Amino acid sequence: MTSYLCAIGTATPPHRIPQPQIATFMAEGLQLNAADTRKLRALYRVTGIAQRYSVLADYSRTNGDFEFFPNTPDLEPFPTVGQRMAAYRQYALPLSVEAVRNCLQQQPDVALSDITHLITVSCTGMYAPGLDIELVAQLGLSTSVRRTCVNFMGCYAAFNALKLAQAFCLADPKAKVLLVCTELCTIHFQKNKEEDHLVSNALFGDGSAAALVQAQPASHGYSLSLEAFHCELEPDGHADMAWHINDFGFEMTLSSYVPRMIQKGIRQLTEGLLRKLPVKLKDIHAFAIHPGGRKILETIEQELGMSAHDNRFAYQVLRDYGNMSSATVLFVLRELLQSLTPAEAGAPVLSFAFGPGLTLEAMLLQVHLA
Repeated sequence: MTSYLCAIGTATPPHRIPQPQIATFMAEGLQLNAADTRKLRALYRVTGIAQRYSVLADYSRTNGDFEFFPNTPDLEPFPTVGQRMAAYRQYALPLSVEAVRNCLQQQPDVALSDITHLITVSCTGMYAPGLDIELVAQLGLSTSVRRTCVNFMGCYAAFNALKLAQAFCLADPKAKVLLVCTELCTIHFQKNKEEDHLVSNALFGDGSAAALVQAQPASHGYSLSLEAFHCELEPDGHADMAWHINDFGFEMTLSSYVPRMIQKGIRQLTEGLLRKLPVKLKDIHAFAIHPGGRKILETIEQELGMSAHDNRFAYQVLRDYGNMSSATVLFVLRELLQSLTPAEAGAPVLSFAFGPGLTLEAMLLQVHLA
């Protein structure tokens, strides 16, 4: 028995901000001198990101017109955790609802009343009663829907949510699991000039992705069966990717050593996934890789003998949205689903995501055509 990823819906906030404009905001907010501003702009240019989305309009405005950040030269008093969580609560629900509606529009034979399980995923905001309960009320889901929250696991969290969804479907063939990943990374801008913070500020954006998982393939169109999962920890990278709550928001650490750590573990991860399956790496031509950054994608290509074309969906999502933490790999899988042709029915799909730990997650899927 297996389960099927039958539809993926996405949503982004209304504020689409070009990467150079965000660099201007950051340089001014950090009060950088001319030389450091040039270095920051160079960093933003090499990210491979053209634009990102934010629930905050401030990133596209000039000081004096800010609504969230203080209209002071040094942005003081800097927003507190409480202010950032208030923003999360304000914006996360409508974005999540939009993603869910986009998802279920793709499978009109599945009604909201059919949903048996709800899994919410986020590492950028928490409150209780939380996003899960608010989604039940806003969408009109059954009040007895079984709710599970996956919190604070970072960019690989969608994989754990999919594992849960598969377990629910294997336990109950009638289960219809709605999975919602919503991340508002940009509310956590940190006013810090250290390299790790400059890098993270250059990468992360806001977005939501919703997925429908059930025990049967989609009644029409394409679906992806969840064939196998495998996880590895790279302890040497424990301090190179981290996510901590401090007095002024959630603080992301993203070391320049992360690509090196992934390079060290990616082949072992792939071999561990495929070892007991009748699939070899050379037989896989479809990939959905979490775009944690351009250098990470290039490192994986080098280690696994992939081309940039093989990785095109990851580059496309990175370019258009940046890194949206847990939601990002679902954006990549959605691009892949939308590109499928009948000739690809039965084809294997290899997917990766990475996060704190350093955690490396792998998943093998297979294309099904109704």
